[in-house]
Amino acid sequence: MILLLVLVIVAFLVAGAAALAVTSRYRRGPVLEPPPRPRVEPKAEPEPELAPEQVAEIERALAEPEPEPELVPEPEPEPEPEPEIVAPVKPRFRDRLGKARSLMSGYVSSVLSRSSITDETFDDIEEALIRADVGMATTASILDDLRGRVKSEGITDPEALLEALKDDLKKGLASADRGLRFEPGAPNVWLFVGVNGVGKTTTIGKVGLQERANGRSVIMAAGDTFRAAAADQLEMWSHRAGADLVRGAEGGDPGAVVFDAVERAGARNIDLVLADTAGRLHTKVNLMEELKKVRRVAERNPGRVTEVLLVIDATTGQNGLVQAREFTDAVGVTGVVLTKLDGTAKGGIALAIQSDLAIPIKLVGLGETADDLVEFDPDEFVEALFS
Repeated sequence: MILLLVLVIVAFLVAGAAALAVTSRYRRGPVLEPPPRPRVEPKAEPEPELAPEQVAEIERALAEPEPEPELVPEPEPEPEPEPEIVAPVKPRFRDRLGKARSLMSGYVSSVLSRSSITDETFDDIEEALIRADVGMATTASILDDLRGRVKSEGITDPEALLEALKDDLKKGLASADRGLRFEPGAPNVWLFVGVNGVGKTTTIGKVGLQERANGRSVIMAAGDTFRAAAADQLEMWSHRAGADLVRGAEGGDPGAVVFDAVERAGARNIDLVLADTAGRLHTKVNLMEELKKVRRVAERNPGRVTEVLLVIDATTGQNGLVQAREFTDAVGVTGVVLTKLDGTAKGGIALAIQSDLAIPIKLVGLGETADDLVEFDPDEFVEALFS
């Protein structure tokens, strides 16, 4: 009983102590943090006082206008250099006649190896000329003249004999009518004739390119209407040269094509008509009659035929001489264009044509490009054959 009473008293004391603690807490209120300390700003240092001279200098500087910035002119751009125009290099006969010179060199060496002039010397010269396709008649004429000079001039040295031979060949190829003939005024017509395959159409294209470079206006007439490829090829050359082109229907009248070209040249004041023609076998009578008709048409006003150029492939040799006779009889050839001279050892055909027919070689082909079609130079040609 006493124990129970003690427990009750202890419990009562514990509860009272707890209540007293709570009551004391609410009486004190919340715990407050101390307020922050105020920030003390540093005192600004007083600006130094300016001397009167300094004040005056500042006022004077403010009163003066600011100088304008100096403008430096930009350097003018250097002009671009004009492209260098390189003139085409004219091909040298000596560089292009290697095959013909190789044929002659053996005979020349044989002649020079002898200490005197003998019958064998003339035999060597004769064989060399014949193998070069000079032809029997022309070779005989050259040798007769050479023998006469040996007697009249007292030539005894083989080297002097060769110099006399070269002199005779140059004289045989000389002609005052070497250049292509052009007459101011009415449109000039240059007819190109020759059998198929000799390079006739290509020659027209190259001549047209050169004449345009010389400042002449050009019309090309595709008169070979029997070969469609010829007209297409000439059209390509006309575009390249900046020349006009007149062509007709395949198989049409060649004379009508040439007539239209001459009429257009007269109406437009064009200087030159380059006319292609059919090139079937020269032995066909109808071809020659056709060429005569074309020439008559080309001569009609306002046209004027100033050249009839026969194109011959130098590799054909003596066949070229036969062609020259046939075409000269039909249309009056005024000059020869000898193509592919660089590719043959038969360059002697030039001597045969001029000697037998008195037709000058006016142009020669020494390569494939337009610049390789050059005026024939007899002196350079003969020297290239021997050295």
